[in-house]
Amino acid sequence: MGFLDGLLGHGSDLSPADVNEQLAGVLTEGESVQIAFRIIRDLIVFTDRRLILVDKQGITGRKVAYMTVPYRAITCFSVETAGSFDLESELKIWVSGRAEPIQKTVKRGANILGIQQAIAASIR
Repeated sequence: MGFLDGLLGHGSDLSPADVNEQLAGVLTEGESVQIAFRIIRDLIVFTDRRLILVDKQGITGRKVAYMTVPYRAITCFSVETAGSFDLESELKIWVSGRAEPIQKTVKRGANILGIQQAIAASIR
């Protein structure tokens, strides 16, 4: 049982099995997806070993950038939920060795609090 097992089924936008298939060449042997969220075309994936940010680029989305963040490298994070007039939420993750945070903008209605819970559970 992984440390994120308690979150499975509670706000995950994607099934871990589907994401395991999508990331077949990215995941290491024995590594499994615990919970995953879709942000427009991009993905935030929590495995039993690391955080993977998947950035699909270009019109077709065939070009893909993968950023791996070991959980131990996350020093701080913040979540700003959408307000009454805001259409977007914002996620910032500070990683040791980087001056600027990793930033993701999330559409209203996305499970930003589920993402926040997954990060908090992974870095404890």
